[in-house]
Amino acid sequence: MAQISNVKKEHQNTLIPIIIIAGLFFIFGFVTWINGALIPFMKTINELTDAQSYLVASASYISFVVMALPASYILNKIGYRKGMSLGLIIMGIGALVFIPAAEARTYWVFLSGIFIQGVGMTLLQTAANPYITILGPIESGARRIAIMGIANKVAGALGSLIFGALLLSGIDDVKDKLGTVSVEEKSQLLDTMANSVFTPYITMAIVLFILGVLIRKAPLPHVEAAVVEDSSEGEKTKKNIFQFPHLWLGVLTLFVYVGAEVIAGDTIIAYGISLGFSAEDAKFFTTFTLMAMVATYALGVFLIPKYIKQGTALKLSALLGIIFSSCILLTTGFTSILFVAALGVANALVWPAVWPLTLEGLGKHTKTASALLIMAISGGAIIPPLYGKLVDSNKHELIANGIKEAEALSTAATSSYWILIPCYAIILFFAIWGHKYKSWFKKN
Repeated sequence: MAQISNVKKEHQNTLIPIIIIAGLFFIFGFVTWINGALIPFMKTINELTDAQSYLVASASYISFVVMALPASYILNKIGYRKGMSLGLIIMGIGALVFIPAAEARTYWVFLSGIFIQGVGMTLLQTAANPYITILGPIESGARRIAIMGIANKVAGALGSLIFGALLLSGIDDVKDKLGTVSVEEKSQLLDTMANSVFTPYITMAIVLFILGVLIRKAPLPHVEAAVVEDSSEGEKTKKNIFQFPHLWLGVLTLFVYVGAEVIAGDTIIAYGISLGFSAEDAKFFTTFTLMAMVATYALGVFLIPKYIKQGTALKLSALLGIIFSSCILLTTGFTSILFVAALGVANALVWPAVWPLTLEGLGKHTKTASALLIMAISGGAIIPPLYGKLVDSNKHELIANGIKEAEALSTAATSSYWILIPCYAIILFFAIWGHKYKSWFKKN
């Protein structure tokens, strides 16, 4: 009876913190996944190439490289709760930058606002991910992070739909008119379209500021990662993070994973438009990807760790990623779009599984390791623009060979998805072998 009582008490002690952290995951899911709508929006109002438009993702994710280690230092000084509060306030400041950016219709100012929001999200994620991982037993860490993923992706789906409706409404008509109006009328059309960011981003800033204040009062218990005691001499002599190969392999795995996840979520709207779908229809496509992720997260909550282990879930995810990526290349039209969306199934359990598999046994190095894992989110800044460059390069080559521009764009956009296959191959390696390497000299 005492054991049952202790389990109930532990559940009660963690339930409220889990709900609060889920709310934070909802917030940065909402902010992150509106990039799918921002990419075609920015491409139109700033008259960009495909590669340039994907700098929207770069500006958001590159902040994780710049700020992850400083965020770790800040968290060591002020703690998880104050760190989360500061992250929300910085995100609110980034949202306000969109107002002068729209007034000037200047791409680098928009990118600055996205980068500042990314800085806030870096601080928020550097605090929230290890917090939820070590809030309970490490073997059920993937389950808790899967719950966070549901909140994150439901918010992302809502954000994509809301901002898709606000920013992409009428974009097809605007693009049709741009080639027929005078320079002055063209500028006026684009200015009007740019101004559509005012209301949503002012609202976003207000909400973030309020939440930043409220989180300071939230009932979040202090937690620290347990130091794993091992009788082996190797474990006792590990003084720094460079002595944990599975950590660095985990960082590489998250790097390619985030790149693949961003491609699946942020390119699908532009991909649909390149295949001839209207922006009104294409604005729903990111939601397909995110809902596939939500459904798989729900399965993860049910299955892990009772029925399948975290490592097994990661292997299945990587294999599905390779299969679905190959299917994108072999199909066309809406079928191909559905396989891009199906990557949500492959992606969902990668993040929840990699975190506990990587943080296991790191003890006092957990905060620094978490910062390195957060830095790996920079894969979202590098891999999607590489996809964009492949699309531009392949498109120009096809046009040079006499293919019409619309057909060349759709063919190039489809064929460039090959970049996903090596990403999932690396994830598969970590799932099978990489997470087991706890020493550079022997396999544990």
